[in-house]
Amino acid sequence: MSILTFFKASPAVPLKDYTEKMFKSTRMKSFWAFSFAYAICYVCRLSFNVAKPALVNNGVLTATELGVIGSAIFITYAVGKFVNSALADHSNIVRFLSLGLFFSALANFAMGMNTSAIALTIIWAFNGWVQSMGVGPCVVALSRWYDDNERGSYYGFWSVAHNVGEGITFVVTAAIITTFGWRFGFNFAGIMGLLGVLVAMMFMKDSPAACGFKPIIQLPSKDEELDNKEVLHHQWAVVKNPAIWILAVASCCMYVARYGVNSWGVFFLENGKGYTTIEAASIISINSIVGIIGTVVSGWLSDRFLHGKRNLMTVAVCLLNAISLAMFLFAPEGATWLIIIGLSIFGITLGIQLCFLGGLLATDISHKSASGIALGMMGVFGYAGAAAGELLTGIMIDKTTIINDAGEKIYDFDSLSYFWVGADLLSVFASVLFSVVVYYQMRK
Repeated sequence: MSILTFFKASPAVPLKDYTEKMFKSTRMKSFWAFSFAYAICYVCRLSFNVAKPALVNNGVLTATELGVIGSAIFITYAVGKFVNSALADHSNIVRFLSLGLFFSALANFAMGMNTSAIALTIIWAFNGWVQSMGVGPCVVALSRWYDDNERGSYYGFWSVAHNVGEGITFVVTAAIITTFGWRFGFNFAGIMGLLGVLVAMMFMKDSPAACGFKPIIQLPSKDEELDNKEVLHHQWAVVKNPAIWILAVASCCMYVARYGVNSWGVFFLENGKGYTTIEAASIISINSIVGIIGTVVSGWLSDRFLHGKRNLMTVAVCLLNAISLAMFLFAPEGATWLIIIGLSIFGITLGIQLCFLGGLLATDISHKSASGIALGMMGVFGYAGAAAGELLTGIMIDKTTIINDAGEKIYDFDSLSYFWVGADLLSVFASVLFSVVVYYQMRK
């Protein structure tokens, strides 16, 4: 079997008589399967974040090296998300997702067997590319199995998967690293990755037609197909639209703050606030858990009460996100409840931002035939911001750390905190500018 044949979408089989109950049962099993697999993708992606304190404390890596390794996965993920999501449209999504998660599991096993900064950077960059094979198949699955009246709700439910994966990482993986060491943390993520592959291969389905059900998506006749030149015209309109670029900047800055907390939150709480690894990881997991609320209700709230007018809501949410981040970062040592409250508000508002700045606002102002390129631009800019933030954070920690006479490292997180909050405030400013530009475009 050639590689092209392996990834080719499953052919339709002869339609068979089926009840609505049979169809919904098959669809629901598939939904839970790819949602579980996508949650496990995050376990395999975030294991390095929880292992950071142990890697530094054991003298394996410096903070700058951590930043380089962390930025490598964001760079390859940003490019891979754009490329692999496009390839997923033409692929057998079960095999596509499973292969990516399988190689991600192997990458985690390899991380646990190395201490070379160069080797770890290469492995983690590879993990970023294969990780990007996860989101595309899930979105394609939602399109193949759900019509327009259902897809939005299930998209919100599926989006919760990344919060679940983050929660598992910050609680279970952290406990394993604390008890058995950082190598076992990567091994646990690898085992979970293989479990995700098994679930996807057993229960996920490529399409309704491949199962003998009537396809959800009816392909248009030749006369109804959009002319390629017309599609290119709409895509070029997206690229030329200044509002898209402003929104991309807002997304970029938001991702600096998002992954500042996700990637370095455990390190910050452990070395800046005096918590243990398990305590710090448990606190950071709150961000992922409460983020479910924002992710699920964001679209529903804006549709139900604002009639789809999300621009002003975005500005308010971004501002509240920046304030709550400052509350979390500048809370006095020992003020656990203040830290938790700040992080909770940050997590809820971040869940809304990920839906709005991550792509929903871009598709709102773009032609339907060009929604892919609009989403792609948000993804590339978002993870470019994450990569830049990861690298700069590592460098800033090294530059501001001093060693006392007893040989202990004393960390100063003030400059870093201002950097993260500053990036979040830039996201607020860009959101305001975006709203103004869109308002004048609508008036024209």
